Amino acid sequence: MANSGEEVKLVVFDLNGTFYSKSSKDEFYKFVVSKRPQRLRFVFEMYYYKLLNKLNQIRQTEFKENFFNYLDELPPEQVEQLAREFWQKEYPENFNKELRQRFEQMRQEGVQLFCATGGLELYVKPLFDLFPVDGFAGTEVKYEGGTYKVVGEACKEEEKLRRISSHFQKRKFRIVEAYSDSKEAILDEADKAFLVADDGKVSPYQK
Repeated sequence: MANSGEEVKLVVFDLNGTFYSKSSKDEFYKFVVSKRPQRLRFVFEMYYYKLLNKLNQIRQTEFKENFFNYLDELPPEQVEQLAREFWQKEYPENFNKELRQRFEQMRQEGVQLFCATGGLELYVKPLFDLFPVDGFAGTEVKYEGGTYKVVGEACKEEEKLRRISSHFQKRKFRIVEAYSDSKEAILDEADKAFLVADDGKVSPYQK
């Protein structure tokens, strides 16, 4: 373990469309519906909020709270159990093989792995029982009155960097590599940055 004066080398990666080849928020919903068919009734509401998000008519935090209304009345322990089943079904088949090999190589070289995702920590966390990481940050939620409320801000853009800094507190860290499926703040902060295309191809990101 690095001491407080030693710089931590870090690989930071996004989850959806990057390490995970699909969108976890969409796929997890399909999985929940397969287990709880009555949850299908939320589908039109979800498409409505997706449209608002696409048109930039809604803040990311508000979008997250409303999109995940389909989890209403499902306590955290039930969601976590569903998430464990979901990730066991998805991993490793639907994960980017090239990135998985790269991350394992970096781990062997003493570089820490950090996943920074906009997905809810509630359902993302069980993935890391299957693929361990040194740290991760997602959108935090609390269960209140039968629904989930976002704590603070959705884990997007600058918030990802803030959460990484918070994780390491006063320890020095350097992002040696970063991976995402779209231009975002973590790419600009890395020594080397890469974009992952829809077909899984990894290519250098031009800052």
